[in-house]
Amino acid sequence: MIAKVIVDVPSQAVDRMFDYSVPDSLAKTLVVGCRVHVPFANRPVQGFVAELSDSTEVPKHKLKPVTEQLDLVPPLTEELLQLAEKIKTETLSLHVAVLKAMLPQAMRAKYKKILTVTAEINKLDPLLQPYFKTSEDVIEWDEWIKNASENEIKSAVSSLRKGLLSAEPVVTTKDAAKKRLVYSLKEESRQAMKEAESLQKKAPKQAAVLRFLSERPNDKAYTAQELSEYGSKAALDALVEKGWLAKQETVVKRDPYEGREFESSENLPLLEDQAVVLGEITAAMDEKEHRTFLLRGVTGSGKTEIYLQAIDRTLKEGKEAIVLVPEISLTPQMVNRFKARFGSRVAVMHSALSKGEKYDEWKKIRDGEVDVVVGARSAVFAPFTNLGIIIIDEEHEASYKQEEAPRYHARTVAVARAEHYNCPVVLGSATPSLESYARAQKGVYQLLTMENRVNDAVMPSVTLIDMREELRTGNRSMFSEDLLDKMEERRLKGEQTVLLLNRRGYSTFIMCRECGFVPECPHCDISLTYHRTNQALQCHYCGYRETVPVRCPDCDSDQIRFFGTGTQKVEEELKKQLDGIRIIRMDVDTTRTKGAHEKLLTKFGRGEADVLLGTQMIAKGLDYPNITLVGVLAADSMLHLPDFRASERTFQLLTQVAGRAGRHKKTGEVLIQTYSPEHYSITEVKQHDFLSFYQKEMQMRKMGGYPPYYYLTMLQVSHTDLHKTVQFTEKITDFLRQNLSDTTKVFGPVASPIPRIKDRYRYQVMIKYKIEPQLADVLHELMVSLQTDIARTDLQVIIDTNPHMMM
Repeated sequence: MIAKVIVDVPSQAVDRMFDYSVPDSLAKTLVVGCRVHVPFANRPVQGFVAELSDSTEVPKHKLKPVTEQLDLVPPLTEELLQLAEKIKTETLSLHVAVLKAMLPQAMRAKYKKILTVTAEINKLDPLLQPYFKTSEDVIEWDEWIKNASENEIKSAVSSLRKGLLSAEPVVTTKDAAKKRLVYSLKEESRQAMKEAESLQKKAPKQAAVLRFLSERPNDKAYTAQELSEYGSKAALDALVEKGWLAKQETVVKRDPYEGREFESSENLPLLEDQAVVLGEITAAMDEKEHRTFLLRGVTGSGKTEIYLQAIDRTLKEGKEAIVLVPEISLTPQMVNRFKARFGSRVAVMHSALSKGEKYDEWKKIRDGEVDVVVGARSAVFAPFTNLGIIIIDEEHEASYKQEEAPRYHARTVAVARAEHYNCPVVLGSATPSLESYARAQKGVYQLLTMENRVNDAVMPSVTLIDMREELRTGNRSMFSEDLLDKMEERRLKGEQTVLLLNRRGYSTFIMCRECGFVPECPHCDISLTYHRTNQALQCHYCGYRETVPVRCPDCDSDQIRFFGTGTQKVEEELKKQLDGIRIIRMDVDTTRTKGAHEKLLTKFGRGEADVLLGTQMIAKGLDYPNITLVGVLAADSMLHLPDFRASERTFQLLTQVAGRAGRHKKTGEVLIQTYSPEHYSITEVKQHDFLSFYQKEMQMRKMGGYPPYYYLTMLQVSHTDLHKTVQFTEKITDFLRQNLSDTTKVFGPVASPIPRIKDRYRYQVMIKYKIEPQLADVLHELMVSLQTDIARTDLQVIIDTNPHMMM
């Protein structure tokens, strides 16, 4: 039996299957999709069994055996293995990178080096002898080197050269399940009671433990901590030795929602719009055919209720459902709605969970204990085997595109999985992405619309405030007079306000007013951001940090001033302007700790603050009846970024945050402060008019030759040497121009918008095309031809076949 294995070595040169013989001891248990340990290039690595076969073209004597099988139940289903092939081809990723992306982080292998003694210990340098008291002792190199002195390290390297020490590579894939020791009673309780009496005088603690356990059901097991008030760990172990107690390891399930009560909810009566939409989705389910629906429903039109009822229908048919929501909309509110409707049948996967919790949620899915998963992007790979529906909420969100390898888009993966299971995909949004809406217009997707809010709630009125006018009237504050008046009015009425700032940090940058000097990161071509909490300037790309200068390093002037606005600064200013106002601030800094997001929102929901102030994370998923005012500061700060999607993102964000107001009985109002009140991405928010925005933006895209009229592929080249970066990028550009068809346009080479990050210079090439059948082959050939340069020099080439981040 031959196993064809994809090895965990991230290199284009070995991006294929390797043949290994399967030892007889594994022949009955090894199946496709399992992880294994195999020898590769004289070191052990983890691999994935992609195929099992009876034949091989490799001579028998050259075949190496699989050394260990890690899974009895394969973590990757056959469907996921086929999907990995497809993603690998479409995104030009390494096969192993795609397979690893499908698994929780806790299941990934760790590679380490271990030093062992190969000679007599007394021949070693006296510096090293304390680490090797016996010939069995080993040093784990990566851990040891962190605390070892320079001389110790030099000595170890020299001993390795002389052959006194040897370095062995080791691969470990630890069991990600959480385990703990438990104790239970072995004998019948009557006899245990008798033993307790005889032990009472000699060993009262042992007697107390036996007495406690005999009064409980025989099969009940307890941890040492749970039994600590009756007896110590020594007493427990003594009883194990005497044969009265059994001690064993059990797996503990980590449930992030343990102990939480969810009020159960029933299906709600649907409005006419909702019933029509649900009817279309269930018809596709009945016909067991794959269809992709684009559901455009205004904010507050009841899209979530449709998702819940469509899932309910799926579960009644004995099938499973995946619901994707953007990371920032994975608010406790959203989770509560699914848990309330489907209880323990729901697994939740998002970044706030620990590695272990994510693994346990994933395991529940694989073991068939749940049939609904609600999660961010990677939940699209949930190992279900009988999918009935996939739902992507806020489908326009940029976070559905992964920005590291493998650069997949969750929407594309969802459609591919739904095709395999012949089931519907529902893409929901109040502001669909232009690509999706264009596909719906062409009939590739089926368009469903809902123009009315639930309970006949009126869309909030939107007022644009021209900040240029405010400046002319002498108002230099970051708040217009109107916004301050309305916030004060809401506070007096006991209503709440949401205030969105399109930034993070305290002040964006600092500048000398005498000579114009702006502190920049020494490793990246970008100005440093000022953070008030630790009084430091920080680079948001590489993490470099320095203290705030008191005098200008260039001209020695003391005219150092802060420019730009951050959430901390807004909070301080607001407290000065409106005395006694209660503010909850939500940004990257205040939501770092686990559960912070939820605590802050719960406080706001209980009415413990008048204003919820935050960055983009507060624009989505909030549904509180008392929010009647939404204010937007610096609405146009994204408009002028060098990115063709800037207008689209501005319109989407403003529409989303405007939709937080007046969702229940009280009417809502939105105030948008802007310096570009005539730009269509801002004026169309005032009318809540997606279609008008869509038409204007499509004209701009057509003129510029951007998606959805063209496809884009971006190649980014980086190197520590500027001359080599330019040289390689020119070589790549020439290769592409020679090998792609004449209708395909190749733009570049050009420096990236941020030309240097972490001391690496960055250049890029853009490919624009309508039809280019050769593209995947040409790019693959290019990467193979660059292998030597990548291996020998410090060259990095990143290919993104569907770029969403143009920076």
